[in-house]
Amino acid sequence: MSVQIEFQVTAPPFRWDEAGGIRIGQSRVTLDSLLATYHNGSTPEEIAVQYPVLCLGEIYAAIAYYLTHPQEIDNYLEQRHKKAQQQRNQFVQQYNLANLRQRLRDRLIFALIIHFSA
Repeated sequence: MSVQIEFQVTAPPFRWDEAGGIRIGQSRVTLDSLLATYHNGSTPEEIAVQYPVLCLGEIYAAIAYYLTHPQEIDNYLEQRHKKAQQQRNQFVQQYNLANLRQRLRDRLIFALIIHFSA
């Protein structure tokens, strides 16, 4: 006589957001953030403390999916990294952020000179 057990297969707790990123469960925590924390040495239990909106099961499920599909997730992370870098470059060009710190210092110095000479 053998005992039969039924297992229910569940999908990873992922959902796509409006920007094309993967979020965990119903939270705003990205897969990128969760995996960065994991790769920095945090255990799932430590991640649960850092992201209390996630339940431990969601964290384990996300990590398990990554461990069984590393190439797929690494490709996704690389695409996200490239897109973020492109957006940063566009922002810098669009708003002329080159030498912003120096321009702000110059304005501050000028304002201080005007203030103290009055």
